[in-house]
Amino acid sequence: MVFSELESGYIMFLLWLALMLAPTSAPARPATPSGLGEGFWHARGSQLLDSANHPVRIAGINWYGFETVQAVPGGLDVQDYKAILQTIKRNGYNAIRIPFSSQMIESPIVPGIKFSNAAGPINTDLRGLNSLQILDKIIAAARAQGLKVILDNHRSEAGAGPEANGLWYTQTYSEASWIEDWQMLARRYAADSTVLGFDLRNEPHNAAAGGACWGCGSTNDWQLAAERAGNAVLTINPRLLIFVEGIDAYENDFYWWGGNLMGVRSAPVRLSAPHQLVYSAHDYGPAEAPQKWFTTDMSDATLNAVWTKHWAYIAQEDIAPVWLGEFGVEIAAPSLPKAASAPPANPNQALEDIWFQSMTAFLAHDPRISWTYWTLNATDCYGLLNPNYDAPRSAFRQQALAAIQLPLAIRPHSVMVTPEKSKASKQSVAAPASTTQPPPPQAPILTTTQPISQSQNVAPQPMAAAPASTQPASLQCRVTYTNVNDWHTGFSSNIVLHNSSAAPITHWTLTFTFSGAQKISQLWNGRLDQQGREVNITNEAWNATVPPNSDLPPIGFNASYEGTNQPPAKFYLNGTLCQ
Repeated sequence: MVFSELESGYIMFLLWLALMLAPTSAPARPATPSGLGEGFWHARGSQLLDSANHPVRIAGINWYGFETVQAVPGGLDVQDYKAILQTIKRNGYNAIRIPFSSQMIESPIVPGIKFSNAAGPINTDLRGLNSLQILDKIIAAARAQGLKVILDNHRSEAGAGPEANGLWYTQTYSEASWIEDWQMLARRYAADSTVLGFDLRNEPHNAAAGGACWGCGSTNDWQLAAERAGNAVLTINPRLLIFVEGIDAYENDFYWWGGNLMGVRSAPVRLSAPHQLVYSAHDYGPAEAPQKWFTTDMSDATLNAVWTKHWAYIAQEDIAPVWLGEFGVEIAAPSLPKAASAPPANPNQALEDIWFQSMTAFLAHDPRISWTYWTLNATDCYGLLNPNYDAPRSAFRQQALAAIQLPLAIRPHSVMVTPEKSKASKQSVAAPASTTQPPPPQAPILTTTQPISQSQNVAPQPMAAAPASTQPASLQCRVTYTNVNDWHTGFSSNIVLHNSSAAPITHWTLTFTFSGAQKISQLWNGRLDQQGREVNITNEAWNATVPPNSDLPPIGFNASYEGTNQPPAKFYLNGTLCQ
């Protein structure tokens, strides 16, 4: 019998499927180090690291619904939200990407969910809560499961899919409003490292028709908008990861919405904390839409070349971490066993299967690249779970994804969210009740002796000794001190140092005196020396120079205190009093 190229490719896929499903085919997974994944994460080159500098990988799942008119994740009409999170954890995923709309954040509603199913009561603690309060509950329950959360601004108005105009703003929801929403969320979850980072906007597109462009310099320049929003967030919490998606077309090369990151090479995103930057791409197979690279003779090599060109080169060249924020495969699971003896009737299904085989192999080959599968939702054609939201509906798909997972070992901890007033109602949004005093959030412990990349995306490194400082003849400086969070026995603060001089300051020491019994326990973006009430912070190697008329990336710290917690009255930079 003579097979066509398509049939031959499908037969090779079936052989791979048999190997994937064979219980003896996969080696035993190595033991997960205790504490792996704890705290906020950062980057060194293209590798994500946890707060203890362990290499980590996002290996998660999307769970959508907050961005829709229902303003609640899918499945809460049939299953308890805690049970859904347990299913996510049980099946090996370590993170959840949660899409939302700007409308949901600014005008939260009390959504319609169910409070019982055939097994009994469900979602009882969500009764009467609005969508933003339900988000708080889901994040708290994710924390209890040791899962990380990435929040995704999916669209402006509530609805389905990406924003039609391809931009991050609309006539109703401006760019300023979009940034304010992110700042509110940064304050709300500042003490909770469960919230790993912010995916600033879902699938910017329409580059050829007045939508988002990259490096074009116009008001629709997504690269510059991402810098503005990312830096606004980092001013509040410099430990958050900032995820920046691509666009759809760059220099007349058209790709998936949000998946084209070719412009990074000539116009990278520049953040005040460059080691918190992660680029994100979306990629799909032929079931989503026909593309010129989906041909009957496509192979691992041809697909790998496409992915490398558009987004994977960023990780391969150690420029920055890459996160495949969406990819999904459409599988007619009941038909797979029957198809073992012959190619499927639908040629696109064979191409879809071969594409998924290549993608999972690509991700297995480069564990630096993180991923979140689209999607958890049972009603979606790519949905992972069954209609009861209690198990995967395709053993094949789950087995393939399990082969590229990374279990974490995060110990449960308690935190508080910081409620803010809604723009619409001007009423305070209640935070979930906490029965225990929250410990201070974990900050990156950025000490290592490993060599690092010289790319722009470099994690802070310790200095052996601080060289003598050099400064302008007339040094001028300004310090902004902000208490980000206070839980009555401890607090988190940010310090923004501004060089108002016309010349750079090299090798700096910032000095101030607390008014009470404040004691810093963790500090990042500087080196700490506290003697009683006097605090001296010196630069790290990576931030030793403060350019003229510029801000230093925010210095942050966690501290304890007794009595009152008044901010320091005066700050001195290299002995000069700052404003």
